[in-house]
Amino acid sequence: MTILRLRGREFRPDEFAIMAVVNRTPDSFFDRGRTYGFEAALEAVDGAVRGGADIVDIGGVKAGPGDEVDPAEEIRRVADLVAAVRDRYPDLIISVDTWRAEVGEVVAAAGADLLNDTWGGVDPALARVAADHGLGLVCAHAGRVAPRTRPHRIAYDDVVADVIGYTTELAERAAAAGVPRESILIDPAHDFGKNTYHSLEVSRRLGEMTATGWPVLVAVSNKDFVGETLGGLPVDERHAGTMATLAVSAWQGARVFRVHDAASARTALAAVARLRGLSEERTTVA
Repeated sequence: MTILRLRGREFRPDEFAIMAVVNRTPDSFFDRGRTYGFEAALEAVDGAVRGGADIVDIGGVKAGPGDEVDPAEEIRRVADLVAAVRDRYPDLIISVDTWRAEVGEVVAAAGADLLNDTWGGVDPALARVAADHGLGLVCAHAGRVAPRTRPHRIAYDDVVADVIGYTTELAERAAAAGVPRESILIDPAHDFGKNTYHSLEVSRRLGEMTATGWPVLVAVSNKDFVGETLGGLPVDERHAGTMATLAVSAWQGARVFRVHDAASARTALAAVARLRGLSEERTTVA
């Protein structure tokens, strides 16, 4: 496995990094617009940093279906926040959750370090933006579906093989375009272009994905497959299931964890690290 490098920081293969979610959306499935306001979003970043986040992931478009958000509106929501966070935390790694190259260009200029393409390369120009600005890139598997859609009865012969094949192909393309190899991550994208069975299968077999050598990001926090697995729990009752899924993922070699509760994730992953016999230094400092 390779060392992951973002904004001059190095994360060794036996270290975990926490990515905290900050949504500047009025309709987020989790916080219902609580961090839509500019000051509220900044306060959320402050809380994430206090909780031990290594990365903040700023998003301006709800992942699921909803009101149309054009590129100009997405930029309005995220660019000024990226600039403010960069000014407030010069060393913090800032990620932006977007699939659009025009948004990537603006947030790169505002101070972003990583482009989190959760929709699996629907805009090939996004990788070129990352390359041009020396940014990192998350290459995800979303089942080749259009952004913000939930496909009906999607099927795979082998979902894990499809995930690995697609994400590693995207990663190699990004590297060929000039994105630094040590700054590329792959993400199975639980629930994106997948039903609960698919997301569980990916979780059980995540070790096959980490065995590729590419750093693996998992974004499972409070997702639908967690709630459905536990008998249909609503969003606000999925915390324990989220922590369990993080632990299983970490044990299998995942490196970066996108979460809503940075402090709880940090504690859970420290426990995993100690159970695996890692040193005290490596469980508390990423």
